[in-house]
Amino acid sequence: MKRRNFIATAAAGSAGLASVSGFAQDKEVHKEFKLKNNINHSVCEWCFNDIPFEEFLQTLNELGVKSIDLVGPDRWHILKKYDIHCSMCNGAEINLEDGWNNPKFHEQLIKNYTEIIPKVAEAGYTNLICFSGNRRGMNDYVGLQNCVDGLSKIMPLAEKHGVVIQMELFNQQNHPDYMCDSSLWGVELCKHLGSENFKLLFDIYHMQIQEGDIIRSIQNYHPYFGHYHTAGVPGRHEIDETQELYYPAIMKAILDTGFTGHVAQEFIVTWDDKIAALKDGFMRCDV
Repeated sequence: MKRRNFIATAAAGSAGLASVSGFAQDKEVHKEFKLKNNINHSVCEWCFNDIPFEEFLQTLNELGVKSIDLVGPDRWHILKKYDIHCSMCNGAEINLEDGWNNPKFHEQLIKNYTEIIPKVAEAGYTNLICFSGNRRGMNDYVGLQNCVDGLSKIMPLAEKHGVVIQMELFNQQNHPDYMCDSSLWGVELCKHLGSENFKLLFDIYHMQIQEGDIIRSIQNYHPYFGHYHTAGVPGRHEIDETQELYYPAIMKAILDTGFTGHVAQEFIVTWDDKIAALKDGFMRCDV
């Protein structure tokens, strides 16, 4: 085939493929929405906080999704009203930068977590988020030991109430200077604490940017991962064909480990129809 003819033919073929891909996406979103629920689905509330909270909870009920992430004690009574489970509680942390790696925050953090841990259990929930905090020039080994020293003060209470404290992993592009920015550092912290009530919140978006090799990390370190968050890379948007991760394979890898916790959608919506984007995300993860 002559080069000119080949280029013309290839271009036409590419356009056809793009059209098919777009049609497939449209078909995926608008077909009957029915989840297998091999994955325990959840969604991070902050990504959809422009939708009135109770309206959003009603929508989750209509979709058959029974969990939501990152809601604090002040709104748990609303979750109860709609029979929605809080799969990752918050409200005990100070902020993302001031965390357990710095002893000057321990007194406040211990007070906060000591108050909220029993409330989490009383509400019938399990997971409570925490953060390492920023380095601010601190050596990672020193920070790890500081985390151990502080968290050790609350772990007996967490164990007593059956609450799992989960530290989230972040990348350095979005959260410069954050200490818990690698699976290995987080796993080492888990090992030092030696409690089944301390796990890592493995944010797939953050760790793809920071270290990649997502499926291998899940296979190697899954005993230390208690929860997962999703989002597309680059941009933290929908987990469709516009990004570089293939979420069905990642979800299969998670299932293959025997994981029975929750996977929460945490992407920033770009579609006009936000609920259609959420449905699409759930379907792609519903392996």
